[in-house]
Amino acid sequence: MTDGSGPLAGLRVIDCSTILAGPLTCQILGDFGAEVIKVEHPLRPDGMRGHGTAVDGHGLWWKEVGRNKRTLGLDLSRPEGAEVLIELVRSADVLVENFRPGTLERWGLDWDTLRSANPGLILLRVTGFGQEGPYSGRPAFGTLVEAMSGFAHLTGQPDGPPTLPAFGLADSIAGISGASAVSMALYHRDARGGEGQIIDLSLLEPIMTAVGPAPTIYDRTGTALERQGNRSSNNAPRNLYRTSDGHWVAVSTSADAIAVRVVELVGRPDLATEPWFATGSQRAAHHELLDAVVGDWIGERTRDEVMTAFEGAGAAVAPVYGPADIVADPQVRAREMLVHVPDEDLGDLLQHNVLYRMSATPGSIRSTGRRHGADTDEILTELGIDHDRIRALRSSGAVA
Repeated sequence: MTDGSGPLAGLRVIDCSTILAGPLTCQILGDFGAEVIKVEHPLRPDGMRGHGTAVDGHGLWWKEVGRNKRTLGLDLSRPEGAEVLIELVRSADVLVENFRPGTLERWGLDWDTLRSANPGLILLRVTGFGQEGPYSGRPAFGTLVEAMSGFAHLTGQPDGPPTLPAFGLADSIAGISGASAVSMALYHRDARGGEGQIIDLSLLEPIMTAVGPAPTIYDRTGTALERQGNRSSNNAPRNLYRTSDGHWVAVSTSADAIAVRVVELVGRPDLATEPWFATGSQRAAHHELLDAVVGDWIGERTRDEVMTAFEGAGAAVAPVYGPADIVADPQVRAREMLVHVPDEDLGDLLQHNVLYRMSATPGSIRSTGRRHGADTDEILTELGIDHDRIRALRSSGAVA
C-alpha cells in the first residue's frame, strides 16, 4: 500500500456509474486523493461486483475498480432517493454517471436542477455514443464500439476474421480519458475562475483516436487499411518471433537506427545498404524477407539468448508475457507496478498500483472495493440526515 494524500485531496466525487469506464475514471480520481462515494441501487449493485473471476463470492476486478470508494445504496429513481443525491451534490465537485441519455432527466436530476444545487459541479456523462445523434439512445458496451471504431477491423490475421480484445479495452481507454477530462474541467473551474460544466464522453471517440488515422488515410487516398497480423505498414522488421525453447518475443524497429542494429545482429548487415531500407514504410514493403531473416535467427536461440543478444546490441525486443511472467518481472517489481494491499474479505490482494509516479503528491490505495452499502449510514449521517429519516428511507427501499 502506498502513502500520500494525492493531488486531489479535498475533492469529492460521486460515482453513480457502472461497468466499466465511469468506475475506472472514479478509481483513478480516488487513487490520487479524491473522496469517492459509490452510489449503487439498493437491489441491483454495480455489475462489476460480479464481473470476472471471484474468490469466496468476492469479485477480484471489483476489488480494484471499487477501491478508495465508500459505498452508498441509493435508489435514484425514487423521489426520496433523488433528493438525497441532490443533498450529496451540494458538497460535491464531480458527479459521474453512465445512464442512457434522458434517464437523469426522467428522475428529476436534470442539469439545471443539479447546477442549481451546486453551480461548480462537474458532471461527467459516459455513454456508448454520446448524448446526441441517431445512436445516442442505443444500449452500448465496449465490445460494440471496439467493433465500430476500426479496432476489430484492423486486428487479427490477414486471412482471418476481425478480432475483438479479450478484455475491456474501449472502456479502459474511456475511463482514463474521463479522468483527464475531469482534471481539465477542474482546472478551468479552480485555476481559471470558470464554472461547472457537463462533459459528454462517449466510449467510441477515445478508442477511435487510439486506433489511429485510418479514416484520414481513407479520406485523402481512398485506401482502407486492412489486417496485417502482427506486422505493421509503418516499419519492419516488426513481428512476434518464436524462440527455440518455445517462447515468443516481440521485435520493433520504429527507429531506423534500431533497424540497422537488428539486421547487423542477425548477420545480414548488407540489408542496411539497400535503398529501400532507409525508411520504415519502405522496409515494410519487404517484410517477408526481413521476417524470414530475423525469424530464422531467433528460432535457433532460446529466449534468454535472444534477450541477451538484443540488449547487448542496443536493439529493441521484449518477451511475450503471461500473468506469471508479469508478476515475476524485475522491472515490474522494481517500480512496484503491482502492490499487495489488505482487503477486509480476502486478506492480502495483489493489485495494479496507481497509474502515475508523482514526486510531490503521490497517489495511494487506502482501501479495496468495499461491500455493497457498507457506508450508507455514515454518509447519510454526514449529510445531516437523522436516524428517523434514515430508517424511513431504508423502509421505503430508497437506501440500503
